[in-house]
Amino acid sequence: MRRHLLASTTALVVIMITGNAWAGMDEAKQFLDQEIGDVSTLSRADQEKEMQWFVDAAKPFQGMEIKVVSESLTTHAYESKTLAPWFTKITGIKVVHDVIQEGDVVEKIQTQMQTGQNLYDGWVNDSDLIGTHWRYKQVRNLTDWMAGEGKDVTNPMLDLKDFIGTSFTTAPDGKLYQLPDQQFANLYWFRYDWFNDPKNKADFKAKYGYDLGVPVNWSAYEDIAEFFTGREEDGKKVYGHMDYGKKDPSLGWRFTDAWLSMAGNGDKGLPNGKPVDEWGIRVDDHDRPSGSCVARGGDTNGPAAVYSIVKYLEWLKKYAPPEAAGMTFSESGPVPSQGNIAQQIFWYTAFTADMAKPGLPVVNEDGTPKWRVAPSPHGSYWQKGMKLGYQDVGSWTLLKSTPTDRAKAAWLYAQFVTSKTVDVKKSQVGLTFIRDSTIHDKSFTERAPKLGGLIEFYRSPARVQWTPTGTNVPDYPKLAQLWWQNIGDAASGAKTPQEAMDALCAAQESVLSRLERAGVQGDIGPKLNEEHDLAYWNNYAKEHGTLAPQLKLDNEKEKPETIGYDELVKSWNE
Repeated sequence: MRRHLLASTTALVVIMITGNAWAGMDEAKQFLDQEIGDVSTLSRADQEKEMQWFVDAAKPFQGMEIKVVSESLTTHAYESKTLAPWFTKITGIKVVHDVIQEGDVVEKIQTQMQTGQNLYDGWVNDSDLIGTHWRYKQVRNLTDWMAGEGKDVTNPMLDLKDFIGTSFTTAPDGKLYQLPDQQFANLYWFRYDWFNDPKNKADFKAKYGYDLGVPVNWSAYEDIAEFFTGREEDGKKVYGHMDYGKKDPSLGWRFTDAWLSMAGNGDKGLPNGKPVDEWGIRVDDHDRPSGSCVARGGDTNGPAAVYSIVKYLEWLKKYAPPEAAGMTFSESGPVPSQGNIAQQIFWYTAFTADMAKPGLPVVNEDGTPKWRVAPSPHGSYWQKGMKLGYQDVGSWTLLKSTPTDRAKAAWLYAQFVTSKTVDVKKSQVGLTFIRDSTIHDKSFTERAPKLGGLIEFYRSPARVQWTPTGTNVPDYPKLAQLWWQNIGDAASGAKTPQEAMDALCAAQESVLSRLERAGVQGDIGPKLNEEHDLAYWNNYAKEHGTLAPQLKLDNEKEKPETIGYDELVKSWNE
């Protein structure tokens, strides 16, 4: 019996040795040869230097299997199917990288936070949860992690200053809580060819008295939407606008993703308005959420917010295809590629690769797009210094409930898929930029003409106005689900825009009140203000040099303004 056990043990040792034997620089060089080549901002020597660090740092964790998760995007599919297997070959750490729906990611991370059960070792979790993570103290803050417990597994070539999204993943305490993995913005999308057609330009000028071009404000967007709706282009009846309106969770993203701030809701400030953010939530001097309704100094049901809902509904009804009102986010996404939409005010750049495929009605025979993207127009309440749109920043998050050795292994993988060695290739696949060096890589200068202005936008100073949900939101999962239900009532006609926003702010304050009573977020949790009228809070804002909540404008249709796209791009370069 002892002899049999000895033989089995010996066999196990042999398996373990051979199992680790293939993890090392030979595999790393194979990876660089087959997958990366010269598609990197690093020289081959520096690529090998970075890979050698991963090989060495991973040795204590060889043979370990870890699980990580992210939402279903092209970028994450590439990580899961291509980068994870290579990481395993190079380091000996087996990574199971699950790719699931965004809502499921939020639900599962909530479950781990509530139960302490370690469902995943690493999460690509939207930075929209930064206020949640900072207040609940259930994630490892990466600033302290990299300097302390995780120092031995922190890449010396990580170069945090090269990441363009760390201001979105840094809390008011100055600590970094999440590491960006992918980013995409919602921008204005339009048919560049139709806008430059001589007859369209002449007809528009004759009707509206100014030049057809990229709309700077909502008044111009509305005129352009009216102009193109019902017009014939390329043998088709076309529409001047595209959106979606089905009462579905994705309707909530449509609004929490900065629609109110584009209208002029909230205060000035980047990446988010302070003290009132784009959700209309006010915080006090200690960053404690103190109200959502105008009565408590918030702006969720203020004139700017209501105006934003009014315009959303009006444009959906008048200028979008009739079926748009019954569509979800994912159903509406491909519609502009079919060739009958003139412009879209709120278009996610995550669709860029799909919109640039050869053979589509919106792509020329030479592969260049017939469309372009540009900064979104702003509403009549918007003022210079406010954010102008949304940028999704999916970011690596390490929960404290994950055992340290597993968190270290996951952190190695997180750094591998965001490394300078890998990032240009990953960005060529997914077009979700996280590094400044990647955006300025020569490969994207060459590819830019086929991406409709995406590269020009990301290289421009304008990109800083596109930001995720900020730290004023104390519990993103609980609050976000309130939006689609209440705005859905406005979309269906069950409530007026004012009634819907009144109900939404009241529902948000109900959550804030429960958090305040429970005290679970300590001295940075909600502390609600006393109630006063709009005039009181507007005067309060003026006295303190802030903006929100604003009074209702006598005329919400400001003078329309447009700019030529080529002129806009030229101004960025200058």
